[in-house]
Amino acid sequence: MNAKRAGWRPHTAMLLFCTVSVTGVVAGEPDVTSKRPEPKNVTSTRVVMLGTGTPNPDPDRSGPATAIVVNGQAYLVDCGAGVVRRAAAADRAGIDALAVPNLTHVFITHLHSDHTLGYPDLILTPWVLERSKPLEAFGPPGLSAMTQHILNAYEEDIRVRITGLERANSTGYAVNVHKITPGEIYRDDNVRVIAFPVKHGSWEHAYGFRFETADRTIVVSGDTAPCESLIEHAKGCDVLVHEVYAKAGFDRRPADWQRYHASFHTSSIELAQIANRVKPRLLVLTHLLLWGATEDELLAEIKAHYDGEVRCANDLDVY
Repeated sequence: MNAKRAGWRPHTAMLLFCTVSVTGVVAGEPDVTSKRPEPKNVTSTRVVMLGTGTPNPDPDRSGPATAIVVNGQAYLVDCGAGVVRRAAAADRAGIDALAVPNLTHVFITHLHSDHTLGYPDLILTPWVLERSKPLEAFGPPGLSAMTQHILNAYEEDIRVRITGLERANSTGYAVNVHKITPGEIYRDDNVRVIAFPVKHGSWEHAYGFRFETADRTIVVSGDTAPCESLIEHAKGCDVLVHEVYAKAGFDRRPADWQRYHASFHTSSIELAQIANRVKPRLLVLTHLLLWGATEDELLAEIKAHYDGEVRCANDLDVY
């Protein structure tokens, strides 16, 4: 949803205690046929678009962040700039799982700054608002070092909040970092999460995620150029949330930028071809690189080659 609109639019010490717990999530090749969580008498899984932007500072689009909400629990994918405030807006609009103290799980696709600028906010603000559980953060190599540097940078803040008049708890700012590899990386009663490698230019470690719940399968591409791994893991999914750039805008870019974007991202025409192979029930466009093109032009580029249902996401849209 556009930031100018209210609500959301439904579619259907000392570094006294500053610690980072690091675990490796060991996994083999993804098994997309493994049993998913058992059905429960609950409302359907929802996809909440917390941020649909790019590195460009568009005031109407926060940095990349998506929430999968199941049985009152939110699972975030990426944490771009503005993620906590967008979560608070979704909570105000009725999605209680996104109340700021409830933000306890994040899955990070890669360590580009636009996907992680909200990470310090996600670590600290829910704790300031009395989250007592550590943040569970799943991501590629380098996430542990990033996390420790953040905690080091805020050492004095943490010390004062714990030992001063605020008397904050000594657990809610901590982070359990889980280093991921391709395969199943997380499972609980609500969801099974599979990580798969994607092709994002020069990045050695970049991932997409497949979320399997009792009633839906949602795939989030992360940042990627076209790759077979994504197609394999997204086939037949209910919702495919995929990054995209407008071909019309791309054609106006300088040649060096065209080389960059073609290696790191997916064009509208390429995404239409991907969707024809994946056949998702719903294709949701995010991380929109338009370069002067309009959203309608972007949709038209895709619909010229793909006749399935496709939506151009705005912040706080719900699917």
